[in-house]
Amino acid sequence: MLAMRPSRVTERNATVYWRLWYMFVSGFFEPLFYLLSIGIGVGELVGGVEVGGRTVDYESFVAPGMMATAAMNGAVFDATFSVFFKLKFMKIYESMVATPLSTTDIVVGELFWSMFRCGVYGAVFLVTAALLGYVESWWAVLSIPAALLIGFAFAAAGIALTSFLRGWRDFDFINVALMPLFLFSATFYPLSVYPRALEIVVQLSPLYHGVTLIRGLMFGELGWYLLVHVAVLVVLAVVLARVAVRRFERLLLH
Repeated sequence: MLAMRPSRVTERNATVYWRLWYMFVSGFFEPLFYLLSIGIGVGELVGGVEVGGRTVDYESFVAPGMMATAAMNGAVFDATFSVFFKLKFMKIYESMVATPLSTTDIVVGELFWSMFRCGVYGAVFLVTAALLGYVESWWAVLSIPAALLIGFAFAAAGIALTSFLRGWRDFDFINVALMPLFLFSATFYPLSVYPRALEIVVQLSPLYHGVTLIRGLMFGELGWYLLVHVAVLVVLAVVLARVAVRRFERLLLH
C-alpha cells in the first residue's frame, strides 16, 4: 500500500491532462520542428558528420539530440511551472499532506508523472525519426529507457529548483539556463569542434550526457563510456530528488 501512494499523485495529473491533452502534446513539437527544418535545409548544406570513425548524415546526427531535448522538455514543464502553480497558488500539496500522503510520496508521484510524459515524447520521437530514416541501429529501442532517465534527472532538478522560486519572474532564470543547455550540449555539433575551454563546460551539462547516451544507442556505438553517462544522470537525479524531498518537508510541514 505504501508503494501505491505516489501513484495517487501521478493519477491526479493524468486525470487533469486527459482534459488538457493539447498541453500534453505541445512540448513534443518544438524539437520535432527543429529536426524537420534541419533535415530539409541545414542538413543539405552541412553534409556528413563523423561519428565513431564513420560518416553519417547530419540529420541522423542531430536526431538523438532532439530526442533528448524532447525528453528534457517533457520533464521540465511539469516539474517547474506545474509544480510551482500547485505549490504556491492552488495549495494542492498542503491538502495532500493532510492525508496519508507524505512529502516523499508527493515528490515521487510528480517524478513518475514527469518521467511518463518524457517517455511518451521519447517514444513518439523515436518512431518519427525511424520513419524518416534517421535511426541507424536496433539498439535505438534502448533510447526510450534513456529518455526516462533524462526525464528523471531533469524532473528532480526542476522540482528541487522550483521549491526555491519566489514568484513567476524567477522562471526567467530557468529559461536562461535551458537555452544554453539546448544549444551547447553537443546537440548540433560534435564535441570535438568546440574550443577546449568550452568543451569542458559542455561536458558538465546534464543534457550532454543524455544526448551522448541516446546518440550512442541510436548509432549502435556501444561501450563502457555509455555507463559513465548513465551513472552521471543517476547520481544527479538521486541527489536532487533528495533535495526536493527535504525542501518540500520544510515548505509543507514546518
